Amino acid sequence: MNQEFLTVSDLTLQIKQLMDRDPRLQNIWLRAEISNFKRHSRGHMYFTLKDQKSKVQSVMFAGNNRSLKFLPEDGMQVLIRGDISVYEPYGQYQLYVKEMQPDGIGNLYLAFENLKKKLQIAGYFSEERKKPIPSMPKSIAVITSPTGAAVRDIITTINRRYPLAKVTLLPVLVQGPDAPLSIARAIKQANEANRFDVIISGRGGGSLEELWAFNEEIVAEAIYRSDLPLISAVGHETDVTISDFIADLRAPTPTAAAELAVPNIHDLLTAVYERKARLTRATETRLSQEKERLAFLTKSYAFRYPKQLVEQKEQELDRLHEMLIRTSGRILEKKKDQIQSFTQRLHALHPQEKIKQETHRLNQNDQAIKKAISHLLREKHHRLSMQISKLDLLSPLKLMNRGYSLVYNDDNKLVKNIDQAPVDSMISVQLQNGKLQCEVKEQVDQSKN
Repeated sequence: MNQEFLTVSDLTLQIKQLMDRDPRLQNIWLRAEISNFKRHSRGHMYFTLKDQKSKVQSVMFAGNNRSLKFLPEDGMQVLIRGDISVYEPYGQYQLYVKEMQPDGIGNLYLAFENLKKKLQIAGYFSEERKKPIPSMPKSIAVITSPTGAAVRDIITTINRRYPLAKVTLLPVLVQGPDAPLSIARAIKQANEANRFDVIISGRGGGSLEELWAFNEEIVAEAIYRSDLPLISAVGHETDVTISDFIADLRAPTPTAAAELAVPNIHDLLTAVYERKARLTRATETRLSQEKERLAFLTKSYAFRYPKQLVEQKEQELDRLHEMLIRTSGRILEKKKDQIQSFTQRLHALHPQEKIKQETHRLNQNDQAIKKAISHLLREKHHRLSMQISKLDLLSPLKLMNRGYSLVYNDDNKLVKNIDQAPVDSMISVQLQNGKLQCEVKEQVDQSKN
């Protein structure tokens, strides 16, 4: 029997791998009751999830449970998201919990997460598209219920902080099935009115069901399409809605939204008073300096004794005039001496004398050049005659004068032996005074004799 046996570890590992690869067992949602809850000293949570017929062992590690806003306990109904896998040491499957919410809002929470994920992928939450809130808005549209505490808090806060801003209430439903359409329509109307600088949209606190209108896609779309900057002020600080993610600015409460929408007029007045005081001090300082300068000028000699000053200046002018005449005379004499010196030097270096000297030198150079050229020409003629004599001795024409000739074959090559001129071929014989065209009739090889 050649049967291959698995170990228990191998079997458990294969089962674990099958579960880990099955997408139906990953990122699943469960609604169940907690029992046998235990929190480990390291922060991990171990518990059992059960319903009327079954139960499953579960664990939620510290890294995932730190964000829980409640403490799980036995008997609590919860909504769980996690993965199914196998705990190998015991060979049992269990749920590894990633997220937990109290039950009762489960369906709404699922809808919230799905819409949030959809809009985030579509870029609705991008920071690049968010518009800045104007620092000092003239007109503010408040979109909320006309009967809630939120509208009173917003209007009271704006009137207290910045009474210059005009507040216009666009009343809407903030709860119930008709609320989303009412809110979206009001946001569109505020944009079309072309009279507002910023929008505040929100309501007071409540449960997830009561705040749900601000988690609807129609409201999210209206906020995203708004050309006006919008501040979202829904519920309390711990409440988070889809509107908060899309709005240009999220306020934790309606009162905080009003504070973020307008400046504090007292702070502005304080800044104005400080600048006014600085300007006043600077003006007073400059005025004091100019007064001192005016007093100094008023006490000066020119203002007290103008006639004496004029007489003094006239006397000074006479003195300077005489000094100018004397100085001009000295300068003129100096310039005359310089001109005389230049004239003497110019006579010594007269151009005509210079021309004579250069002409004589030019004649000498000309004679030397002619003599050198004549000598060079005689030498070159002598060398040329010698070369001509040599060439004449080596010239083929000299040989032809003594009866010699040059024979060329059809290829115009010099015939040096009889093999280069076969019988019946044409040859040309170059003589001293012309050329003969001949036909070879016979070859006589004298080297064999």
